[in-house]
Amino acid sequence: MLEKVRSDATDQVAANLSYYELRTDLAAALRWSARLGLNEGVDNHYSIAVPDENGNVRGDRFLINPYGWHWSEVTASSIVLADADGNVLEGTETVEDTAFYIHSRIHINVPGANVVLHNHQPYTTAMTLLEDGELKMCEQNALSFHNRIAYDNQYNGLALDNKEGNRLASKMEGKTVLMMAGHGVTVTGTTMRDAFNDLYYLERACMFQIHAMSTGKPLMTLPADVIEKTAEQSVQSTKEVAERHFTAIKRMLATQEPEYLD
Repeated sequence: MLEKVRSDATDQVAANLSYYELRTDLAAALRWSARLGLNEGVDNHYSIAVPDENGNVRGDRFLINPYGWHWSEVTASSIVLADADGNVLEGTETVEDTAFYIHSRIHINVPGANVVLHNHQPYTTAMTLLEDGELKMCEQNALSFHNRIAYDNQYNGLALDNKEGNRLASKMEGKTVLMMAGHGVTVTGTTMRDAFNDLYYLERACMFQIHAMSTGKPLMTLPADVIEKTAEQSVQSTKEVAERHFTAIKRMLATQEPEYLD
């Protein structure tokens, strides 16, 4: 298991409200995912990079859910702060090894990956088990992911070293979503609201495609110009939906599970 060390390097950041908001956003995303059944036991992991004292996000320090905690019980204070070397800077818990190697390398190597969400959500993971496991651009939710999904078609076992973490990061190639063969999905974003919204609607898109495929009939084909136009239209609308969506989630959690803020 990853080494835990004491550090006061984050005192200045920890005193800042924005740092607290990063923690509460992460706790909210984990808890809501559990409500939706997107979690898997005490496995899978979400993380968010922490800015340095100058406000720059380098990806070398990130908040991540504590190993062995069910997502429905995570609170803002139980979340762990880790660095790129695997040291726990804040928190009494540890970081699961594969969580560290996947998230640390993506935070550092993928531009804009301030937030990294990796899970085995049912329909998206089912898509990664198919020989031709690509999300087809034939449904409205799917169209918002046009040219945004990378596919890793090589399942390479558990991510237990930097080499595998770097390999996964390299597969993203400027995309925000990585569909991982035989494994699950990783969704990245600059903010939690954007990344979580994508994660949610990706699962919906995959669900619709799996249901449609189960009929045994061919999927609908849309004209290329319609796909491009709708993808462009989705850019702004998706950001607006993401903000409203995640704000509503936090509002409901604050009423129904206020302990997540502790």
